[in-house]
This record gives sequence, structure tokens and C-alpha cells, in this order.
Amino acid sequence: MNTSSSPANVTQMLENCLGCKWTMHVLEQIRQGIRRPGQLERTAVGLTTKVLGERLEKLRRYSLIEKTDYDESPPRVEYHLTPFGQKCVEILDQFQALQVAYKPTG
Repeated sequence: MNTSSSPANVTQMLENCLGCKWTMHVLEQIRQGIRRPGQLERTAVGLTTKVLGERLEKLRRYSLIEKTDYDESPPRVEYHLTPFGQKCVEILDQFQALQVAYKPTG
């Protein structure tokens, strides 16, 4: 896996990462400013520590988010969108707008 600022294969990222409902939820929460693992876990019923950890790691591997460790006591960790992650979220917004525009009526 490419560890630079963007993944080597965007299609692979879409298939392996963004298709998961929890991944989409976590991305949206980080985008809205919820950045600490405990906060993220409390944003949805059914989102477990294990699943959250898996999603965060996958998002990091695909360079969508970055992790910041703070040297404090107790330790503090926060996640932020990378520039690549921000661009992907903007593209996902376009899909949402398309869904709204073409939502069947009736």
C-alpha cells in the first residue's frame, strides 16, 4: 500500500474502504469535528470499539485520515482528514446531491 498522501489505486480504495456504512459514518463525523475515538464511538448505536478501530486503521492506510498523538497524561489521540480525504469527502457530497436530485417521488 502506498503510504504517501494518496493511495496507489483509488478504485481499490473505493471497493475496500468506502463501501462500508461505518466508514462513511466515521468520515462524516471526523469532517464535522468529532475527532477522538471515544467521541466517535458514541455517535452511533452499534458502532463498537473493534469496528471503529478497524475503520480508522483502514482510513489511515488509504491516506484519507491522519492520526495525531498528543504527549499528555492521559494520552490523547485525534484524527483529521488529509487533503486527499477532504477531496474524497467533497466527491461523496456530489454523490449525495445526485441522490437527492434523482430521488423517486411518490
